[in-house]
Amino acid sequence: MALTSGQKAPDFKLFSSELKEVSLSDYSSKKLIIHFFPMAFTGVCTEQLCTMRDSFGYYEGLGAEIVAISVDSPFTLAQFKEDNHYQFPLLSDFNKETSQAYGAYYEDFVFGLKGVAKRAAFVIDENQTIIYAEVLEAASELPDFDAIKKAITN
Repeated sequence: MALTSGQKAPDFKLFSSELKEVSLSDYSSKKLIIHFFPMAFTGVCTEQLCTMRDSFGYYEGLGAEIVAISVDSPFTLAQFKEDNHYQFPLLSDFNKETSQAYGAYYEDFVFGLKGVAKRAAFVIDENQTIIYAEVLEAASELPDFDAIKKAITN
């Protein structure tokens, strides 16, 4: 079932690329942008996160935090983060629970891969309510970055 604006954001506890547990509640009283992406080291996923990396100062100036979630292992995400100089946490949903809770989950993906995060973007407000939700069916598409910016500034 798709999550929409106005719903409470599903809680999560995931390990970061630094092997630290991170939960939604760590961001209470802040706006949070959550990006889901299928796989580290792929072209569109790198473009998605590099766009956020390059806009990091803008969001930081608005008091918004960013996290990115995939089903990759924390170790893969650590190398991906290092290679691309991401300033925000990359979280491993290796058990696929958070991707499913947010409706950002492919049962079947390309090359016969099963259980991969869909490309998606959510903006969560200070009360942990969803104020923007976008789940893309085509992994080749990017989230609407202008809509994300608009959600943060409203």
